[in-house]
Amino acid sequence: MNVERSVASCLARARSSVERSEAALLLGHVLGRSQAWLFAHADARVDAASEAAFADLAARRAGGEPLAYILGRRGFWTLDLEVGPDTLIPRPETELLVEQALARIDPALPARVADLGTGSGAIALAIAAERPLARVLATDRSPPALALARRNAASHGQDGRVEFRAGDWFVPLAGEVFDVVASNPPYVADGDPHLARGDLRFEPPGALASGHDGLDDIRRIISAAPAHLAAGGWLLLEHGHDQGPAVRALLSEAGFDGVATVADLEGRDRVSVGRAALQAAGRPRVG
Repeated sequence: MNVERSVASCLARARSSVERSEAALLLGHVLGRSQAWLFAHADARVDAASEAAFADLAARRAGGEPLAYILGRRGFWTLDLEVGPDTLIPRPETELLVEQALARIDPALPARVADLGTGSGAIALAIAAERPLARVLATDRSPPALALARRNAASHGQDGRVEFRAGDWFVPLAGEVFDVVASNPPYVADGDPHLARGDLRFEPPGALASGHDGLDDIRRIISAAPAHLAAGGWLLLEHGHDQGPAVRALLSEAGFDGVATVADLEGRDRVSVGRAALQAAGRPRVG
């Protein structure tokens, strides 16, 4: 005979394999309740079907599957985004890339912005939410990722302002120029042991690794960027904590001015930027 358990007992049974805060998120997901509700109603009964569903989710988490994939959601910037195994999980450190892009987009002027390798659409949608006058184009070579990004755009009322195109990096943007180009490309070295650990085990390998030193895709983006930037336009790239010097060198070799690296909140190199020459081929800056 099935015996209904309480919220508290369900959470207690899961503690041996799942952290308390994560168990509460999973049980709240199953019950459609907030964590505050769970703790205020610790004696509430959980029916057998819900308990079984919760146990299944807890087992998946205990096996290492990312919480974001189990829940199908992840917060980023001010957005609640759908996520799935076809895209990287948006991470807090990528918000630095958004901050640096916004600092280079005048909110009082129209601008053209490109997000390369958009994945879930996190960067493109965050920029669009903060800069209503900007036209944002986002590219990705993965059709499933683009489908998910379009759903996120629709759920946040941005499907009319953010355009998504299929293709590798700048390929879908032939002949077009932008004021700001931002990208969080793959930057982990092939064979890096971190790829076999933690959440990275479950994320798409093609969105993580990029050659023997992790810089193959960054090289491609930097090489092609000058033809797609307006005079004085900016290229911004997220990268690994130890890749700042190499990315700055690549930007300088490609003729960028104002080359710099910005550290994240933990003091690690995270985003490198470069400005196209004021005489760059392309149109003048909008406005």
